[in-house]
Amino acid sequence: MTTDLHLKSVEELAPLLASKTLSPVELTKAILDFAEESQPKINSYMAFYREEALARAKEVEQEILQGHYKGMYHGIPMALKDNLYFKDKITTMSSKIHKDFVSDYDATVVEKLRDAGVIFTGKLSMHEYAWGITNNNPHYGPVCNPWDLDKIPGGSSGGSGAAVAAGASVASLGTDTAGSIRIPSSACGIVGLKPTHGRVSKYGCYPLAWSLDHIGPMTKTVKDAAGLLEIIAGFDHRDPTCIDIPIDNYEKQITGNIKDLVIGINEEYFFKNVDADVEKAVRASIQSLVDQGAKVEVVRIPSLQYAEWAELVTSLSEAAAIHHSDLQKRPQDFGDDIRLLFELGELPSAVDYLQAQQVRRQIKQEFTEIFNEVDVLITPTLPVVASTIGDDFAELNGQKVDLIDNIIRFTGPSNLTGLPALSVPCGFKGNLPIGLQIIGPAFKEGRILNVGYAVEQANPQRTRKPNIFANI
Repeated sequence: MTTDLHLKSVEELAPLLASKTLSPVELTKAILDFAEESQPKINSYMAFYREEALARAKEVEQEILQGHYKGMYHGIPMALKDNLYFKDKITTMSSKIHKDFVSDYDATVVEKLRDAGVIFTGKLSMHEYAWGITNNNPHYGPVCNPWDLDKIPGGSSGGSGAAVAAGASVASLGTDTAGSIRIPSSACGIVGLKPTHGRVSKYGCYPLAWSLDHIGPMTKTVKDAAGLLEIIAGFDHRDPTCIDIPIDNYEKQITGNIKDLVIGINEEYFFKNVDADVEKAVRASIQSLVDQGAKVEVVRIPSLQYAEWAELVTSLSEAAAIHHSDLQKRPQDFGDDIRLLFELGELPSAVDYLQAQQVRRQIKQEFTEIFNEVDVLITPTLPVVASTIGDDFAELNGQKVDLIDNIIRFTGPSNLTGLPALSVPCGFKGNLPIGLQIIGPAFKEGRILNVGYAVEQANPQRTRKPNIFANI
C-alpha cells in the first residue's frame, strides 16, 4: 500500500482512508518521507511540521475508526503557501523582513481545512511577498520544477506547484494576484483554480494587492480542486471583500457532459504571440471538446489591449502602499527584484490608478457581455513553457522575449475582472507541461471545473508523472 502513495490524488486516496484500508498515519509518514527526501532537489518547503503532523494523523485515524469520517479531505496531508497564517507558527512570506513573524490566529482557509480533517505537513516556498513569477528567492534559494530541475516552477506559488507535482504534498493552496496559482500550475503540470473574487476569504493571508488577490486550490486533478474549493469557499465577515453567495456542490457538477457547451475563442489577444507547440496542444484540446459536442464561437474583447497596463498600475500601486514603510526604513532587506517593483509602485499618480480602474470596469463589462453569448472562454494559460532558472527571458518560437511581460499576459485579465479561471494540463513541449485556461462567468466555478474535467479526461498524457530522482 505504501508504494507510490505520494503520486496518488486525493480522489484516489479518499476512498482508501474512508474504508480504513489506508491509515492517515501511514499516508502522512509516506508524504513527509518523500517531501524530506525530495527537498534537496526541488526546495519546495519552508518548514516541516513532522512531529505535529504525525500526532494529528493519529487523532484523525481515531476519528475515522470511530465512524466520524468528514469527507474527501479527512486524513489528507498537505502543506500550504507561506503567506497563509498559522496560529503560533512562523509565516515568512519567504522574506527576510518577516523571517520571524508569528501570527496569533489561523487564516480562515486554515481553520476550514483543519475542521475538514486536513493534516498539515508544513509551509511551502514562494516568490518573496508573492511579487514575482519565477520563485527565484534570494533569501531561501530557488524552487526547481520537478519535470526539469533546471527550470522554474513558476510563481509566486512555486513551492505549492512543485510540491504537488512531485508528490511532496497531496494538494495545496496558492494565492493569485496576476496568475500566481495558474502560472505554476501550468508550468508544473497540475490543476490550479483561481475562484471568483470574494468566493474565498483572504482573512489571514498577507496581501500583495488587495483588489486583485485570490486564494485557491492547487491539486493533481480537477475533482481534487472541486473538493478543496467546497471546503474553503464561503462568506467570512472578517474579509471585507468576501461576498455572501451560497456555496455550490462543485463535485456534483463535474459530469464530463459538455454537449452544446459554447466555447469562446479570442484570437486577437489570447492566441497572439504564442509558442507553436503550446498553441497546437491547446487547439487540439479544444477540438477534443468539439468532438464531444461543444461548439466554438470567436469573440472580440477590444479593451483587452489595455489589460496589461491596468494590471500593472493597479498591482504596483497597491503593493507599494502595503510595503511603503519598510521600503523607506529597510530597503536593503528586500530582494533586488521586488525592491525595484516596490520603488516603481511609488511612481503612478492617483490619476493613473483611477484611470486603470476605469479600464478595468470596461474590460469587466465586455467579459460580462461575451458571457451572454458563450459559456466559457478557453485560452492558453501561458504563451510559453517554463524557462531556465536565473534567465530573465523566455523562448517564444525561437526568439528571446521578456519573461515577466509574457508569462502574465493571459492570466492577468481574470484578476482585473475577478472572474474564475482554471488551468488544466493539456500536453507537453518535450518534457515540460502545457496548461489550458478556462475562464467563466462570476461564481460559475462548477461550470469551468466540469469543462476542465472534460479536458483532463481527453488528455492522453494525463497519467504522466515527473521523476525527480531519475538521474541519481
